[in-house]
Amino acid sequence: MSMAVVGMVAGMALGFAGYFGGFGAFLLVAALGAVGFVVGRFVEGDLDIGDFLRGRGNGRR
Repeated sequence: MSMAVVGMVAGMALGFAGYFGGFGAFLLVAALGAVGFVVGRFVEGDLDIGDFLRGRGNGRR
């Protein structure tokens, strides 16, 4: 499935949630979509969990 179709489906889901459930449902669907995106990237191997656990540092080595 192309990224355009995925974006369209996500937009439609957010639109339905906002229309039928209000702003709270919109935020819930958006947050769960973001979590699903991160989990999907992790499962595909495009994301390393260490990226989230390592600090950015302060520029000194």
